[in-house]
Amino acid sequence: MTLKDHTVLSTIPAADMDRAKAWYSEKLGLTPAREVVGGSIYEAGGGTQFLLYPTPNAGQGPNTLMAFAAKDLEADVQAMRDNGVEFEDYDFPGLKTEDGILRIGASAVAWFKDSEGNILAISDNP
Repeated sequence: MTLKDHTVLSTIPAADMDRAKAWYSEKLGLTPAREVVGGSIYEAGGGTQFLLYPTPNAGQGPNTLMAFAAKDLEADVQAMRDNGVEFEDYDFPGLKTEDGILRIGASAVAWFKDSEGNILAISDNP
């Protein structure tokens, strides 16, 4: 048995669904494709989806929960900044962002938090 050919659905926790849905709409230009029992399904490129669901445990994960693929990372980051998205700066051994972007060889990634404190990313090679 293998899950290789199965589609994947990310799940993103929200302590306040109204606040989170407004943030995803205002900051990222995303609106729910449909409401389901237990949350809101969003659709993104290439048939990918994620579920925004209510839980008091939102924002507690210290890791990236979901990454968006960018064709032009710098342009996407600037457009997101223009919408009020704030990017994280990190300075760890072997990992240092500059102006919110980490460059590793030919790849680059930028991290940001949603209204619920969840860590998300946009990368030219997610």
